Amino acid sequence: MTDDAHPASRGVGVVVVAAGSGSRLGAEVPKAFVPLAGRALLQWAVEPVRHLEGLASLVLAVPPGYEDPGHPAWQGGWLPASAVLVAGGAERTASVAAGLAALDAACDVVLVHDAARCLTPVAVFERVVAAVRAGADGVVPGVAVVDTVKTVDSHGFVTGTPDRASLRAVQTPQGFRRAVLDAAHASGLAATDDAALVERAGHRVLVVEGDALAFKVTTADDLARAEGLVADGLVAVPHTGRS
Repeated sequence: MTDDAHPASRGVGVVVVAAGSGSRLGAEVPKAFVPLAGRALLQWAVEPVRHLEGLASLVLAVPPGYEDPGHPAWQGGWLPASAVLVAGGAERTASVAAGLAALDAACDVVLVHDAARCLTPVAVFERVVAAVRAGADGVVPGVAVVDTVKTVDSHGFVTGTPDRASLRAVQTPQGFRRAVLDAAHASGLAATDDAALVERAGHRVLVVEGDALAFKVTTADDLARAEGLVADGLVAVPHTGRS
């Protein structure tokens, strides 16, 4: 392997994508600021990042207007003092690109995390970083698919039944060598997430073990599920300081 394939460890950068509207939650505030047990979803999402070894840079891509640290949404002192706020775009790709542009140059590994996956344990972050450090261009956490899945045509007729043993439902954070992700975003290619973008740019993406807690809060039922997990003491309550 070349030095480019295994760059010297310089630090981990994390971009948290938090610019979604939250319309499917029926919320009056952007999704990332919907309260979960009295704290914004984004606060929960940022909590494991605080404990990530080697963290060199944290960027939050938030709805336009929320990038002002004086915005009322940041009251309470929970925003990490080192966090950089940038305005996200109308599409996820634009938000990630804005976050990448604001990351410190000291980062050679980049994680992209969805604020909606707010209960993701720090162990998932650590597994993703370790796999990138071991040489993978791109890494995603994933869990086995337990339901039978069908492919269908434009009329809804079944065209196939994939073997679910080879299927994974992927989560975030997704991790990449920085040079790989930067080049993929500069390529002009389009994809629904960063792993697919890196795949289309010709790189292999490794799947590591995800976690059931890394589910995405999209609907009111998802939020109720998260509330139940918190009430049952299955997740730690976020820190409130600005460390």
